[in-house]
Amino acid sequence: MTPRQGLAFVKRHGVVLQAAHGPVPSLAEAIVGGPIRGSWWGHPRGREIFRVAEAVSDSADVLVCKLVGGNVTYVHRRLWPALVRQAPRFQKVRLAKVWNEHTPTGAHRSRSIPFPEWVPSEVRMEAASMSIAEAERLMPPWTFLTSTAPRCETPRAARSKPASHQGSQA
Repeated sequence: MTPRQGLAFVKRHGVVLQAAHGPVPSLAEAIVGGPIRGSWWGHPRGREIFRVAEAVSDSADVLVCKLVGGNVTYVHRRLWPALVRQAPRFQKVRLAKVWNEHTPTGAHRSRSIPFPEWVPSEVRMEAASMSIAEAERLMPPWTFLTSTAPRCETPRAARSKPASHQGSQA
């Protein structure tokens, strides 16, 4: 999977886990074409997963947060108004924009921007004009209940579709 295809996968599904198992598709599993046993870092295609995940994370069209089960979750921009409209249903910490940064010593430092500070004004306005019913239609709240919702299997067709969208720096 190319970075462009990875971003198209997130756009198509709206909410995607980076690598965890849950009620929404997993980007890592889509890349390798099935379940991953153990850590994706140790998978033979781990470098490809990393490359695609980094490109998706760097896109201005993707929120990286810990929404689904506290795991790294990608939410495409088209769903941000629905997410913001339903924000009271979620813990604020799960709505924070998150990323890792490399320090001069080579270590990683986790960084975040709390919700709602990262939300663009046009998204706030669109969310304010949206009904809860419309927000739930676009992004059902059960999507984020990993303990009760069934695991989502990535359809084979979704794994193979090419994309035409380039990511950009957030």
